[in-house]
This record gives sequence, structure tokens and C-alpha cells, in this order.
Amino acid sequence: MRMKISSLLLVFFTALSVHSQQQNTTKEVLFTINDQPYYTDEFIRVYRKNLDLVKDESQKDLNQYLDLYIGYKLKVNKAFKLGLQQGSAYQNELKSYRTQLSKTYLMDSKVTQALMDEGYDRLQKEINASHILLMVDENASPADTLAAYQKAMAIRDRIVKGGEDFGAVAEETSQDPSAKENKGNLGYFTAFRMVYAFENGAYKTPVGKVSMPVRSRFGYHLIKVNDIRNNRGEISVSHIMVLKPKEGEDPLKAKTKIEEIYQKIQQGESFEELAKQLSEDKSSSTKGGLLNKFASGQLSSEVFENEAFALSKEQPLSKPFETAYGWHIVKFNEKYPLRSKDEMKSELETKIARDDRSRKISDALAVKLRQKYPMKRDNKLYKELVKTLDDTFYKGEWKMPSDLTKYQGTLFTVGSKAVTGGNFLDYLYTQQKNAAGLKPVAKLADFYFDRFADEQRATYNNENLENDHPEFAAIMNEYRDGLLLFDLMEKEIWQRSKTDTVGLTAFYENSKQKYVWKTRYDAEIFSSTQPDLMKKVMGMLKKGATAQAIKDKFNTADKLNVMMYDGIYEEGVDALPKNVSPDVKVTDVSQKGEYYYVTRIRKVIPAGIKTLEECKGRVTNEYQQYLEQNWINELKKEFTIKVNNDVFERVKQQIKK
Repeated sequence: MRMKISSLLLVFFTALSVHSQQQNTTKEVLFTINDQPYYTDEFIRVYRKNLDLVKDESQKDLNQYLDLYIGYKLKVNKAFKLGLQQGSAYQNELKSYRTQLSKTYLMDSKVTQALMDEGYDRLQKEINASHILLMVDENASPADTLAAYQKAMAIRDRIVKGGEDFGAVAEETSQDPSAKENKGNLGYFTAFRMVYAFENGAYKTPVGKVSMPVRSRFGYHLIKVNDIRNNRGEISVSHIMVLKPKEGEDPLKAKTKIEEIYQKIQQGESFEELAKQLSEDKSSSTKGGLLNKFASGQLSSEVFENEAFALSKEQPLSKPFETAYGWHIVKFNEKYPLRSKDEMKSELETKIARDDRSRKISDALAVKLRQKYPMKRDNKLYKELVKTLDDTFYKGEWKMPSDLTKYQGTLFTVGSKAVTGGNFLDYLYTQQKNAAGLKPVAKLADFYFDRFADEQRATYNNENLENDHPEFAAIMNEYRDGLLLFDLMEKEIWQRSKTDTVGLTAFYENSKQKYVWKTRYDAEIFSSTQPDLMKKVMGMLKKGATAQAIKDKFNTADKLNVMMYDGIYEEGVDALPKNVSPDVKVTDVSQKGEYYYVTRIRKVIPAGIKTLEECKGRVTNEYQQYLEQNWINELKKEFTIKVNNDVFERVKQQIKK
């Protein structure tokens, strides 16, 4: 579901991610909308959580905030009145969020902490390893599993006892397709980059040694650890980038430009100033090329990472190099060691939840739920259920009994929920395509019954989180409102503002005096670090010399003395020298930092009102705000609102304390 967030929605929506730990034990009705009560505890909790998030000081004023809050609840009431809560997209989004939120409540804290400790310890090192893979299905029969294991041991003996080269044997025997090219070498990796079983094998194998067969969901691996190095931590760099030429452009254009820039840096010109002027990475150029710090594997270009991590205080500048995105020059700023465990806590929790490690957490939860929801099975019914199974189950051809009447009794109870024999048969039917290789079928049934019982406990526990955890219920209620509000705003405001071209044009015409261009200049801007040279450039420009003539005169193959860039610049922008004015065709030399500038004005574009197309983004945003305010005024007429002012005064006093 695509969502657009207005400033008001953000205020309320952000609150949903924070647990409601400040609920009061007592609450009063603060206001009603069509006799639906809204209470003081929720208002106080939301206000306090959002107090530091809002930028508009008026929203911190309690009178203003109450008005905003009532407006928010009016929209929610309107959404329910329109039946938006029945939409499939809304239901799916709500279900997805609940799934994510519930994970916090379905963890074993001790097991999670142990996995965090282990993962963090492993993050201290990066391992270079090779492997040989022999594929075997997770649910393979014991015989097939044993055969794969024995084959892996035979290959290991060739390497360990026979002295054969691991890479050559990997190329010959590994069922990992990439082994034909890389001879099994996986490069450097650290914790959370490989499946957990493989990671365990790699971190427990000494350098130069070959592991015993390691079982993962892909099969058996033989792992050889080639090298271990310390984690490189994070690095801060700046870069100047020239984008890869578009199709049809001269492929040497970018390389030539980056080499010119590199030459100017070598001549002592400022890296940061050149980045501001010439880097085509607009997200970093205004900051002198500064990038956010990063660690190994965080960028999409390994080439860029390796070039960056090769730099140091002693060797702070890279030569120009190419990536898939263009050409770069990188400057070293600072290196940072691996963050502390506390600083990485949230990140580690997320990685564990997405990793095979999470099975340990679910296994620990299963043990707790067996204690929380003790179960007594109807063994007589269970025996009848087992009798329905036969060897066709292993082939995926087993059929449930045509008449399920006698199997519909209660097999066991979880909390207040009865689970029938028919439920278990349905479960068995879904499992046979990946049937475990346990024989006879009675043993197979016991295996699946234990799994089924654990799943039923987990499902019941999940379904009752709102009853067991009041803060979970509060967050879900707020999220439900937030989702409805987004759907409503899309329907009533955002979509209308995009399609109502007549209304948008009328709004623009009524307020176009505030959408204005300052004076703009179509100009060529010349720069150099040499003031005397720029005086000569100024003289040539006043005589009508072309930009190319100036570059040919002052630049050589070995030295780049003058740079030129051109375009249309609005008065006041940083790229435009300060001494530009409408009545001067060629400016005098001006200075900014280490650089000297001369500007030739090709055309002066007078100040004037922007066309609708030139300012459509801003006009559309302000039109949305206009529509929203009018709409809220209409909602106040549609619904009956009653505020308990005495209660509100007590709320003010409580918050002030």
C-alpha cells in the first residue's frame, strides 16, 4: 500500500512505534464524537510521546494540540463511516504489521541475548573460506542423508589424508555451480552473511584446516578456512564522482573530466571545493563530497569499498577509479572501530530475527508454551487418526478419509480453544509433500503430532497477545487508525489534488504572487586559484574570447589552471559569485575561499512569477493543505463533538506537573 504522510499524520503515526508505558491507572472522558468516548489517558500518552518530535511549536500548545487530535479522530470516524476498514489492502497491511510487532512478544530473552553475544563476538573477525557442497534435502530419508555424509567424508579424506588441493577437488566435486569458476572460494564474510549452520562450521574451523561435514538446509559442506582478519569496522570518506556516460555519449568524457579534477587536487586545490563545484553525486556534493560512514558489505560496489578501506591518514587520496556507476576520487576522513554491543543491539536483534538462529528462539518459546498451555490428548481418538495413515504418505499420495465425522471430536485443548482430530488430519495432508523419512507411519505420526501441538500453542498465544499485553493492544489500535487515515487521505485529499487540475489552477491563480523567480543569469563561470591568471581571463572575456580559447591558452596536458562551468543560476545560489549583477556583462575578479572567479553573463532573465509547471510541487502541497483544512471544517459539521472542558483543564494541570 503506497502511503503519503502529511505533517499532522506523521505526528500521530510516529507514536505507534513506541510502547505505551505511560498509561494512567485512571481515565476520564475527554471528548465524544457522536457519543463515542475518547479518554484522557490516550491523549496524554500520545501528547507526551510526540512532544519532542513536533517541529511546529503551535502543536505543543495543548489547546492547539487538542484541536489537531480531534481532527485526527474525526477523520478516523469518517473512514469507518465509509467502510474503509473492510478493504483487502487495509486488512493485509494491518496483518503484516501485527506479524512484525508480535515478534517482540514471541522471543525468549535469554536465548536471544546468548545469540546476540555470539553474533557480536563473531563480528570481530572476517573469514575467508572455501567450501564443497553436496546437496541433500532437509527432509531426506536417513538412508539418503547417510549416503551424502559418507560421500562428503570420502572427499574430505582425499584432501586431508591424500593431500589433494581443495580448490581442484571443489571444482571437480562441489554441487555449488559457482565452484567451476571460483574453486569454492567464497571470499571474506563475517557473522550473519551465511546460513547459521555454515557460519558455525566456518568460525569453529582453524585456519588452513578442513571441517568435518557441516549440515545446512542445502546439504553437507566441507569448509576450508583460508584466512581470518580483523573486522575493518567503519570508514568515513568523501568522494568526487563523474557519472557514467549515457548511451550514445562519448565514453571517454567522464574519464577525461575525473582526470582533470584529480590533476587540480594534485596541484593543491581544495578537494571539498572541487566536490561542491564538479561532483555529479548531488547527495554529497553540497557537503564537499562527504558520505555517511559505512562498513564492509554495506555499499553496492565492492570496488568502491576496497578503494576506500585501502586509504589511511598516511595515504589519504585515491587515484581515479571506475565502478559500475561512474568514476570516483576518494578522500580519507576517519576510520571507526566496530561499534559496541549496546550500540548494535537493535541491529543485532533484527539480524537474528531474519537468520536461521531464530529457530533457537522459537524452540525456546515452544518449551515455555508447553508449560503455559499444558495439554491432555484424547489417545483413543489419536489411535483412530493414526490408522488412517499408510505408506502412500511418503510418496505424497495419501488421501484423507472421505467421511470425517468420527474424527471431529476434540483431540486436545489449548487454553479455551478446542483442536479437533479433523484439524490434525488437515495438517497431515499439507505435510506429505515434504514428508520426513521416519518409519513406520506410527513414528511419523508422533513426529508430526508434536509439531502440530507446538504450532497450535504458538497460534493461540499469538492470537491472544492483545489480552495478555495491554501495551500491544494499544499499539495495534493506534496502527489500525493510522492505516485507515492514510486510505482516507488518499481518497479525499491526495488523489483529488492530483486530478483536480481546474481547482489546482484556480488555487495557483489566486496565490501566484508568492511563487516567484529571483533574477536569473545564463552564465559561464571561470575559476582558478591564481588571481593574476584570472585577471587575464577577465581581459580575454571582455574582448569576446570563447571558453575553449581560454582553456586552450591557460591549460596544458600537465597542468589544469582554469575550470569553467555554465548554466542558468538564480540570484543568491551558492554556485553564483556574489559580484554578478544585471548591468555587467563580464564581472571583475571575485574571491571565495581559495578560489577566484570571473563570470560572463550571456543573458539576464528578469525576476518574475513562476509558471504553474515551474512550481507545481509546492503548489500541489499547499493545495492539499487547503483542501484538508476545508474538509476538517466540514467534518466538524457532519459529526457532533462535545469536549469536557473541566476534564481538559485537569489534563493541562497533570501534564504541567
